[in-house]
Order: sequence, then structure tokens, then C-alpha cells
Amino acid sequence: MMPTEPEFYTQTMAKVYAEQGHYQEAAEIYRHLLGKEPDRPELKEALAELDMILSEMPGQTTQKLVPLFREWIDLAFKYRNLQKLKQITK
Repeated sequence: MMPTEPEFYTQTMAKVYAEQGHYQEAAEIYRHLLGKEPDRPELKEALAELDMILSEMPGQTTQKLVPLFREWIDLAFKYRNLQKLKQITK
């Protein structure tokens, strides 16, 4: 859905995404624009508002936790296998 080239990112595009409920995409554009022009208070304000909306959305925390739990489980299995190998080599 997002244009792949950041040179097409504009404040208007970010506003349209936000109005359509595509908050994550809008925030990405605002972050890009702030990286280029960090002294624009209207961009900072818009991004802060979007970050607040995103933090209050249900499911956002879950979406962030799922990959972390997968990694944790993978590491736990690897650790267990490593411990077994250490006992075999004793």
C-alpha cells in the first residue's frame, strides 16, 4: 500500500493515510519527513498524535509480542539442545 520510494512521502500523503485509518503508514511518513526537517513542529505534533492513537489501539501490543515470543521459544529450544550436547560430550 505504501509507495516504496521515500522521495514520494509528503505531509499531504501522511494526512490522507491518517484520515483513512492507516496510522502506521502515516507515522512512517512523518518520521521520514522529520528526519529531513526536524525543526517542523507541525510534523512533530502530528506524529505524536499518531503515536498516541497507535499505542491505544487493541492488538498493537500483541502484534509486537508474537515475534518476540517466537524468538524466545526458539532460543529456549536451542539452549536446551546445547545443554544436552554438553552432557553428551562429558
